[in-house]
Amino acid sequence: MPYSTNTQFAVGVHMLTLLADGGPEPLSSEEMAGSADANPVYVRRVLGRLREAGMVASRPGVGGGWVLVRDPADITLGDVWRAIQSDDRLLGLHQVNPRCDVGQAIQRHLAAVDRRASAAVQSELDQITVAEMLPAASTRAA
Repeated sequence: MPYSTNTQFAVGVHMLTLLADGGPEPLSSEEMAGSADANPVYVRRVLGRLREAGMVASRPGVGGGWVLVRDPADITLGDVWRAIQSDDRLLGLHQVNPRCDVGQAIQRHLAAVDRRASAAVQSELDQITVAEMLPAASTRAA
């Protein structure tokens, strides 16, 4: 089965966990990108969404970088999902010809499925915190 091409959620969780594990010192987007084997511009785009959601902050200049501004135990993966996904649909729904009755019916049904699936994903993700993603937490859970 092919992997999703949108990795922003996973990168967001990775960045938050990295910041939570790294202590109070800021991390540069280049350092963080190296950890995720990703482009720093892509990482900054993801971090920008997390900043808008009040999870991280950035400090410019020498010695600057990104810091976590909320307790990792208070950030759920559902919070990250909502910050990254926004109102994007979970399923890859497409536009249909407005004169096609079959296409219109399919869209209505799939839109309803999408809403239910999205609610289920968010409900599951709301049960897990960033703190639980820390290496020490996964060692204890193993």
